[in-house]
This record gives sequence, structure tokens and C-alpha cells, in this order.
Amino acid sequence: MKPPLSLQQNFWNHWNATTREVHLDEVSFRQAAVVTSWLSQIDSTNLRILEVGCGSGWFCGQLAAYGNVTATDLSDQVLGRARTRLPSVKFVAGDFMQLDFGLEEFDVIVTLEVLSHVEDQAAFVAKIAALLRKGGQLMLATQNGPVLRRYNRIPPPGPGQLRLWVDRDELTTLLSKDFEVMELFSVTPRANKGILRILHSRTVNRPIRAFVGRRFERFVESLDLGWTLMARAKKRRPVPG
Repeated sequence: MKPPLSLQQNFWNHWNATTREVHLDEVSFRQAAVVTSWLSQIDSTNLRILEVGCGSGWFCGQLAAYGNVTATDLSDQVLGRARTRLPSVKFVAGDFMQLDFGLEEFDVIVTLEVLSHVEDQAAFVAKIAALLRKGGQLMLATQNGPVLRRYNRIPPPGPGQLRLWVDRDELTTLLSKDFEVMELFSVTPRANKGILRILHSRTVNRPIRAFVGRRFERFVESLDLGWTLMARAKKRRPVPG
């Protein structure tokens, strides 16, 4: 059952204050690197960008290098602090599914590790599509469900935390109604149980990297064994009736 919105808000205010405002890890850094590489391929430095589920706003400063940024999150207390740090970003606190952005159309919408915390994922993707201009792009990161379930010990959801992980096929199906999927791949191998725990071990990988760099890690990612699924998708143009 979906927890009350107030309980979700309390969870994410606390989680962001104790996690994202304190430190970032390799998962976040890699997601950011992929998204900025995608943004660099767009021939514009004045994009209208919306980040959905921006958390502490940790990524907004990088996004601002590519245009005007609007960022939204349920964590109202956290966004209050983000506004002080990043006055050039327009922060909007609230439930994305209930927020009204008027007639504004965005060139790019970025959302990192938000999809799995949304109850109606199809409606979430549809709203993103509605807010994009024709041909606009969605740049999305979400947890790779099979890898987290099979190869990682994850604490149970906290009070107010929704958890609905997807796999590659489920993500493709979710996006395909409104989007043309341009790229979909996994990044950042991470595991703490099973055979992948050995393959992802820093002790094992250190000598391998000394000889082949990160090619072994990239090979594991190519098998869809990364922690994160990254998707870049273009809004479909309406078919003339």
C-alpha cells in the first residue's frame, strides 16, 4: 500500500540530509558522467532542463552549465538549503505528479534513481513526456532490479519509502509508449553477495585494472550487471491523424 505523502516526505528529507548532503559515491558520479556526456552531444548551451527528484540538488550545478535548470523534489526542507547554495536554479518542492508547470516545455528532463520510488510508473513517464517539447530527451537512471535482488543485500524499505525496481525489459516497455529509446545500458558493477561479489571485489579488480584499465569493468557492465540502468530516450512525434 502506498504510504501517505507526508510519511514519504519525512523519509526523503531525512535520507537526503544524512546521505546526499553528506557524501556522494561512485554510483552517483557515474550517473552524472553519463548524463553530462549525453548533454554535451546536444548542440546548445541554453537548454531548458528539468530535473525530477533532484534530492539535495547535488547535480544541479553541473546541469546549469548546459542551460536554465528547474529542479523538483518532495524533500522541502532539503530544497530550502539547496536554494541558498544554488540561487541560479529554480527549485520547486512537492509531489511531481501533482505539480503544475503550466505551459512550459523542456528540452531535456533528467531523473536519477527516482522511478523505483514511484507507485504509478507509467503515469510518471507519461507526465515527463507531456512536459517535453517535440523531440525533447529524457535522461534517466534507475536501479537495475535483477542485480540488486540477486547480488546485493539491501536493507528493507524504510517507513515512507516505495521500492519498485525494474529490469531492462520492463524499463523498455515503460518508455516505448511515449519515447524512442536511443540508448539503454548498465553502469557501475556492484555486488556484496554471490559470484558477482568476487568479480566486483576491489582486491580482485585492482590487479586486473593494472593490466587492462577499466575494460574488465566495462565488460561486466555490457552484460547488464551494473547497479544502474541508464536510458536516453527521445519523445515521439505525434502521428498525424
